Amino acid sequence: MSEMGVHPVTEATPEGAGLTQWQRVADTFTAPSKTFEDIKRGNKSWWLPLIIGALCAYIMFGAIVQRIGMQQVVDNQIRLNPKSQERMANATPEQREMGNKIALIATEVAFAAGPVIGIIGALVVSLVLWGTINFGFGGRSKFGSIFAVTYYAWLPMSLKAILGTIVIYSGMAPESFNIKNFSPTNLGAFLDPVDTNKALYALATSLDIVTIWALVLMGMGIAIVAGVKRSSGYIAVFGWWAIIVLIGAGWAAAMG
Repeated sequence: MSEMGVHPVTEATPEGAGLTQWQRVADTFTAPSKTFEDIKRGNKSWWLPLIIGALCAYIMFGAIVQRIGMQQVVDNQIRLNPKSQERMANATPEQREMGNKIALIATEVAFAAGPVIGIIGALVVSLVLWGTINFGFGGRSKFGSIFAVTYYAWLPMSLKAILGTIVIYSGMAPESFNIKNFSPTNLGAFLDPVDTNKALYALATSLDIVTIWALVLMGMGIAIVAGVKRSSGYIAVFGWWAIIVLIGAGWAAAMG
């Protein structure tokens, strides 16, 4: 009697099962394609990158309050902007006091509401990239997937906050702190923001190694979840980035 082939029954992996958020965070730095493939499978939770980013930002906020002072932050921004200096010089004492209060409150609120502002920014970025990759490059991504990719791709930006905190505690002079460029990860950090041409300084600041890292991740991620070539994702992401950089440089030149 011949033996009948008996094959063990293999349990099917439940649809949507995949990496944990911690694994996706770790893989973003070590094997990013695994993170984005997992998002493509339907695992779109993004709250952990949000918490990590917020935690790093609040740690730096605490360092600024303790070692720099919020009033010094405002004073430095006025000093670095000739037009702001001119407005303050021509204002009455009452107007200067009111302007200083408004600037101080706005700076504190921007730090306190950082996570909310980040969510709004991520929604805008994701909407633009979702439309671009789907309608411009024939992708098939869902908005939720693009949104999750955005938050995981932004994870390296938390390193800038950590590095900024280290710089603050390393003995930085409060008068030299620039809230718009607090981490030495770009060419602008090594230029004088007052004497350097404003458009050139804006371009140099945009050439930031951490930002470019995040853009590469974002291009890879949207290509994977949309099912298109990597080159299409990079073109979409870096194309929009180039437009924003040029607009920023033009604005800096006009306002400087």
